[in-house]
Amino acid sequence: MIEQMLDSAHRALADAPAPGDAAYLALPRLLHERLCRDWDEVLRANESDLTVARQRGHPEALLGRMRLDPEDLSWLGELARQVAAHLPSALAPGPELRGASGVVTRRLPKPLGVLLAVYEARPTVTVEAALLAISAGNAVLLRGGKELARTNGVMAGTVASALSDAGLPPGLAHVLDDPDRSLLRELLKRHDRIDALIPRGSPTLIDYCAEHSRIPVIASGGGVNHLYVHRAADVELAAELVLDSKLPQPAGCTAVETVLVDGEVAGELVAALLRRAAEPGTPRFALRLPPDQVRRFAPVASGVDIDVADDGDNGREFLDRTLALRPVDGLDQAVRHIRRYGTGHTEGVITADTAVAERFCARVDAACLVVNGSLRLDDGPTMGLGPELSISTGRLHVRGPVTLDALLTHSWVVHGNGATREDHRAGKPATVDAEQRGPVKISRQVGRSTREAVSAVVRRLVLRESRSPLSAEDIGEDEPLNGGTLRINSFGFVGMLVHLEDELDVRLPDDLFVGRRFETVGDLVDLVGSACASGATGTEEATG
Repeated sequence: MIEQMLDSAHRALADAPAPGDAAYLALPRLLHERLCRDWDEVLRANESDLTVARQRGHPEALLGRMRLDPEDLSWLGELARQVAAHLPSALAPGPELRGASGVVTRRLPKPLGVLLAVYEARPTVTVEAALLAISAGNAVLLRGGKELARTNGVMAGTVASALSDAGLPPGLAHVLDDPDRSLLRELLKRHDRIDALIPRGSPTLIDYCAEHSRIPVIASGGGVNHLYVHRAADVELAAELVLDSKLPQPAGCTAVETVLVDGEVAGELVAALLRRAAEPGTPRFALRLPPDQVRRFAPVASGVDIDVADDGDNGREFLDRTLALRPVDGLDQAVRHIRRYGTGHTEGVITADTAVAERFCARVDAACLVVNGSLRLDDGPTMGLGPELSISTGRLHVRGPVTLDALLTHSWVVHGNGATREDHRAGKPATVDAEQRGPVKISRQVGRSTREAVSAVVRRLVLRESRSPLSAEDIGEDEPLNGGTLRINSFGFVGMLVHLEDELDVRLPDDLFVGRRFETVGDLVDLVGSACASGATGTEEATG
């Protein structure tokens, strides 16, 4: 079974188009459409899984992670839109680097290959992992927890239908519906055919995967996260940020577990938390406090369960609405506590003293450091990095949000332009024609010569991206960009736009990179020429 699945995944990779093809750009929209059609069936399967989990006595915290609702469909729709928006830039070729003897080098994105995603009680991961991994050109094996076998089974059909609609090989996604752990153990041994392992779930699952496999791991460590509240903090703001870091997603990997607070403001912070707890709509939560704070606040607490903190709270991931509060004697003690008990995921400081914030960030080592904000800001879209699959606490390849870029590797493309290694050692310039020599720099003053220069650059890049054997003089502006002579896929189109910006020293409209296409070479020349003219700063000049 495993060998057949791995064979299928590798065949699908070989048969699939290159990353950036229009099929990948269409997949997010098609997958969301399929989800909308199948959502009632998904919910019925999910309710069936929940019923079995209740009968087996699973805790409410686990049931909450397993449960799907209409907000999850909205979130998956938003994720699909984010992937579609960020995919072109993630797959754009890197800038050209010019070496000695006329050598031109650039990075070309490539998929990581066959990925294995192992996860537990979060049913949306089936869709999230399939969407991000496949959109970047990978094949993915999806192994969810047995507690959600029915839900994952229905979602597997949804993903397969979307792949078919997009014209992509169905073998790019495989959902393992057999709960036998021996199958997982066998997969973890297949470093010869699986390129990356992405475990999501409890520390136990992540440690198991890392210890039993030689496959490179992109892993999120445990979320034992801290917020340090400095004596110079606005205490009311601190209370707001502490609760936002915990209550909305108490079992999330970015949730705060322990609040470290300078001793002189500890009482003020507890009082502020109790005031917030009394506000309408605030969920009930628990505070674990030092004995003196328990004696002071327990008699007046409303909407809060107060208990005595102990040493067992250090390094503990509560996974519910429980907060431990520990007074410290300044930044140094807070840093020592985090170094000893933190898991390197997300750590934060709240202070009005800029120097303290800078010292905290310099001395605390975690995938994300948050200054005067909620720990839940550790999120790819929120940080402006784009959609994410998980948050990695590793130190190689990717650290922090695992975005589309992290699911790609690259090839180095070297244009030698006739150069040899001996030319490089001797410092000999390359012998190349004018078309190869370098970029044309054009000023932004409108005029006929500017448009002619733009046209020359556009036609040259169009020919290069379409791999046409013709010369620029053979291509007229009425030539279709995707006709019999020129054929440029979506990936090539975006790459061409990046080079146009570099060579013409112009900023093109952002919407041009996402879904906008042109009929002819002349259409593209007109828009680029307008962009050049809109920022006119000097006289016309073309060099080459």
